[in-house]
Amino acid sequence: MEQTLTLEEIQDFKGSHPKQLWYMCLIEMWERFCFYGMRGVLTIFMADQVLGLGLTDKEANLKYGAIQSFVYAFTFIGGIFADKILGFKKSLLFGGLVMILGNLIIAVSPKEFFYIGITLSIIGTGFFKPNISSMVGDLYKDGDGRRDAGYGWFYAGINVGALLGGGIIVYLGKYVSWNSAFLAAAIVMVIGMITFLITKKHLGPIGDSPLKDMAISKRRVREIGVYILSILSIPLILIMVQNTAYTDYFMYTIAPLAIIYFLYEVIKVGDRKLQLRLLAAFVFIFAYFLFNAIYEQSGGSLSLFAEKNLSHALLFFSIDPNIINNSSNSLFVILFSPLFGILWLKMAKKKLEPNSIIKFGIGFFFLAASFYIFYLCRFFADASGIASLNVFTFAYLVTTIGELCLGPIGMSTVTKLSPKRLTGMMMGFWFLSSAFGQFAAGKIGADMSTENNNAPLIEKLQAYTNGYYQLAFYGLVAGVALIIIYPFVKKLMHGVR
Repeated sequence: MEQTLTLEEIQDFKGSHPKQLWYMCLIEMWERFCFYGMRGVLTIFMADQVLGLGLTDKEANLKYGAIQSFVYAFTFIGGIFADKILGFKKSLLFGGLVMILGNLIIAVSPKEFFYIGITLSIIGTGFFKPNISSMVGDLYKDGDGRRDAGYGWFYAGINVGALLGGGIIVYLGKYVSWNSAFLAAAIVMVIGMITFLITKKHLGPIGDSPLKDMAISKRRVREIGVYILSILSIPLILIMVQNTAYTDYFMYTIAPLAIIYFLYEVIKVGDRKLQLRLLAAFVFIFAYFLFNAIYEQSGGSLSLFAEKNLSHALLFFSIDPNIINNSSNSLFVILFSPLFGILWLKMAKKKLEPNSIIKFGIGFFFLAASFYIFYLCRFFADASGIASLNVFTFAYLVTTIGELCLGPIGMSTVTKLSPKRLTGMMMGFWFLSSAFGQFAAGKIGADMSTENNNAPLIEKLQAYTNGYYQLAFYGLVAGVALIIIYPFVKKLMHGVR
């Protein structure tokens, strides 16, 4: 039998972390290579007037927001299906295969098949992304202080893939061909799936179907039903991605429905302490939405800003600014994520570690500072509107510090605050909040864009940096608000840090 390990054996590991964590880091690394590589080329491919879709900057920002919001919205649905029917392992495998197919379709002819391929990628990512994150939490016993550090290492693994994808796929798209860029995304996803198939035996019961005790025939009917529903959703998602007005209707509809469903599950739990913890988790999820509305300019407006308004000089090197835009954050995460994990552990031993909500507030302060530095790029520009890549890169360093106070800590906190049977759903909510953040980011980026695509670069520089100044202010306000509500949230968390 393939499944020989028990959950107790996995969680009773020796050393700092279980070996399964490193397998999951490797799998997620390849998936993030694919995802962040795709994210890095989306806006510049859509705005490419010759070989791409030929959209204006405003249209490209709106399309980017729509695509990314659907990617993360589908993680909510994927999380529910995993919790209720498929289990994490089958969801991950199905999602990975669909992502591969989507990227291969785009690679055949990017201009003609972009929307159908990206639709499949949306569905595939929805089944893949929330479930491997949930399985990481299951590697640790409740109350194990090593879980936050484990998510820190997992976060570092994600960013190894993002670093490689953000650099290599962007380079292939801009300097070789768009076909090769999308083909590379498919190939690395194949590697990720092979890695998963080889290592999944070490996961024991983690990620098994919640219906494994049901009669096989009944279970298969439900599983096949999930796959059929996913296929039937393709035309609907395709229409909404092609027409961003429909995306607006979808997002404004799903928001209240998701909140109603969340409240239904909260009431259904029954236990008051668990209910209050779930409400605390919702505060973190909402804060993550606000963070992403600002942070996710990286794939939209900052991508176009890097494409047109930055020099190619970084210190003593010459490098494409879009490679910096898509990879520098990941490089900084790899360098500093382990240090932050160690810092939290040492502070915890001395009983000095701040509560998660305080960490979130600190994260917003650094986010605000980074966007103020993006704004300052205008003062390091020449008369034609070409700004300093050095200042731009330093801003990403500050952004990364804010992200590390929030991203991995947030995932860990949500899993700690959630009952086991609702972990997948709550991770789905976590990514759904990111969906709305991506949606808002696209709207914000579009508002920053000049109406005239042929406007002088100095005009584009002023328009974008004015927007970054406003976002810096919003980030500062959000950080202050989180610090103020800290005592209230702490009570809701009932001892969870």
